[in-house]
Amino acid sequence: MALNYVWIAFFVIGFLVALYRLIFEGDTEIFGKMMTGTFENGKTAAEIAIGLTGVMTFWLGIMKIGEKAGVIEKLAQWVNPLFSRLFPGIPKKNPAMGSIVMNFSANALGLDNAATPIGLKAMKELQDINPDKDTASNSQIMFLVLNTAGITIIPTAVMAVRLSMGAANPADIFIPTMLGTFISFISGIVAVAVVQRINLFRLPVLVFVGGFLLLMFGIYTWMHNMPTDRIAAYTATVGGVLIFAVLLAFILMGVKKKINVYETFIDGAKEGFTTAVMIIPYLVGILVAIGVFRITGCLNFITDGIAAVVAALGMNTDFVPALPVGIMKTFSGGGARGLMVEVMQTYGPDSFQGRMACILQGSTETTFYVLAVYFGSVNIKKTRHALACGLVADVVGVVAAILIGYFFFH
Repeated sequence: MALNYVWIAFFVIGFLVALYRLIFEGDTEIFGKMMTGTFENGKTAAEIAIGLTGVMTFWLGIMKIGEKAGVIEKLAQWVNPLFSRLFPGIPKKNPAMGSIVMNFSANALGLDNAATPIGLKAMKELQDINPDKDTASNSQIMFLVLNTAGITIIPTAVMAVRLSMGAANPADIFIPTMLGTFISFISGIVAVAVVQRINLFRLPVLVFVGGFLLLMFGIYTWMHNMPTDRIAAYTATVGGVLIFAVLLAFILMGVKKKINVYETFIDGAKEGFTTAVMIIPYLVGILVAIGVFRITGCLNFITDGIAAVVAALGMNTDFVPALPVGIMKTFSGGGARGLMVEVMQTYGPDSFQGRMACILQGSTETTFYVLAVYFGSVNIKKTRHALACGLVADVVGVVAAILIGYFFFH
């Protein structure tokens, strides 16, 4: 229901703002831009879904092999101590546990092409045990919110953009971004846990948090003096080795279990194709609405309003030029990336604003996109508290990124 109201608000607010600009500012082109944007965003949504078809078809085929070979069940057993606390509604030995941990692992390494189809597979498996098929279950909401929190250990793409724009040390945003994304991730867990009354003060959860902090410290110690091109190369190598190792392990385990690996792959691949087609209406709906909101300048009004409040409180406003990146990231990853580049072009990649834009880009996730794709893939219409908790994680992530940026660079 919350998503329904937000979707309506995008169009209503966009129309009213456009009407204001036409009548009081004489902007006779605004409605034309809105209509052009509507068609372009609708086309973009379909292209995104079609672009996902191939990779989803392949990876869901591989996941089917892993499922039949028993690998997914083994993964579920390994992560059960932690995930049984976060996902109490998932039965023991359910394959969804393995798919969830694989999705998180791919996201952490920045392997979006692998993470999305695996995540959609996990969402389908959660839907199989969901008693109310058009309403999101507690487990689906927790899974989706943790995806929208967007934990990423190494922001390779952001560092690559900084390198291309001539930053003196493109990797200087490495540890601040890790901290920002971790805080966003934890805030997502806490937000859902509060609503669903999940007790997080359990040993497996505390061990995970401590272990992840130790992992981040270890990665930082290893890489903080390393040139950016080497960090990118190492990250790509590690990610590629891990993904192909998983792929080969699934196939070889299938051979060991004496299943017909190729036919199993085809069965899973068919599911991937169907899923890609199913998400088109949801993507079109959300991207067109976001486009209307952005084209009419509503995003600028929000940013200017925040700047006015911060200035009135006597606080430093140097972060404001980078703030649209954090706000836009909630709606569109591509749009946020474009704004990040624009900030670096305007202020310089080594400026406070340039670095802040990069930290904001790496610390948050595209909540509305993830919501549309993941819930759309299983025809969930009642999202319950998923959007609210996802936005909590986004807001905390943005605030944390700003504070971290000031601590490190101001």
